[in-house]
Amino acid sequence: MEKLILPPEDLSNEAIAARLTKNAATSIKNGWIKKKNLVYLELNGCSGNIISLLNGQNPNFEYTLNSLVNFQYSNSLMVAEGEKAIEQLMHAMEGEYILAVEGAVALKNNGLYNIIGSWQGKPLTGLQAVTMLAEKASNILVVGACATHGGVSAAKPNPSGSVGLPKVLPNKEMIMLPGCPVHPDWFLGTLAHLILYGEPETDNLGRPLMFYSTLIHDRCPRRPFFDRGIFAEKLSDQTCLFKLGCRGPVTRTDCPTRQWNGHVNWPIGADTPCIGCATFGFPDAMAPFISYDTTRVVKDE
Repeated sequence: MEKLILPPEDLSNEAIAARLTKNAATSIKNGWIKKKNLVYLELNGCSGNIISLLNGQNPNFEYTLNSLVNFQYSNSLMVAEGEKAIEQLMHAMEGEYILAVEGAVALKNNGLYNIIGSWQGKPLTGLQAVTMLAEKASNILVVGACATHGGVSAAKPNPSGSVGLPKVLPNKEMIMLPGCPVHPDWFLGTLAHLILYGEPETDNLGRPLMFYSTLIHDRCPRRPFFDRGIFAEKLSDQTCLFKLGCRGPVTRTDCPTRQWNGHVNWPIGADTPCIGCATFGFPDAMAPFISYDTTRVVKDE
């Protein structure tokens, strides 16, 4: 039977991640395409992205990931520990794999501020690991704010000398998934697209347009209050939060329609401003997160 894989529909729709992952899993089950190997590397950070991914629903992270890829390595999720885990990581480099990286790269003291394990009796730094793995990876997914540009790990005063992956791998093509944390759908949808069709269309910053194309401000249900000049004076006010420091006007994600925690709510729905966590430069460039005495506009770099 001739292989038939339908192109994704309406990439602006919040259900695109579910459709992509379902199509990818069906294509693999029917033998139209093969599973690919995935290495998920956690560097300097709080592990917030892997926790966010584990909380994913429709698509569910664990079931979907096992349906789409052969999971080769994860600092947090694999059973093996210590040097046995690093041995499995080294073994993964013998074949083809997609590399996903969360967390910033610590450069201080040649990377010794972030050690992921030991290999042959020596500490293996995150800097060494990501440099080795990126060299042979077929594709690189940069997961979360710390990985894309340094994020909280690189916030002032940055004692670990942390940076985002682009500064360590300036000549590598990467798919950027900023967010603190990344939404499960953004990661799984991008991974499924990569498996089905190859790299998704991205903007000039490497972000997939199917998730990062539209400003939060343009989809915000409180936009009519902004247009009429009705602004909240305190967090409990259910009008426009712009003058309390909302970064929706400079942040490109689909949070208003996709929402979080099982697609049930999002920050503005909970009467708190968007803090711009998916904007390059977060958190320093987005601070202060709440302001009662001024309106500050920050450009998306």
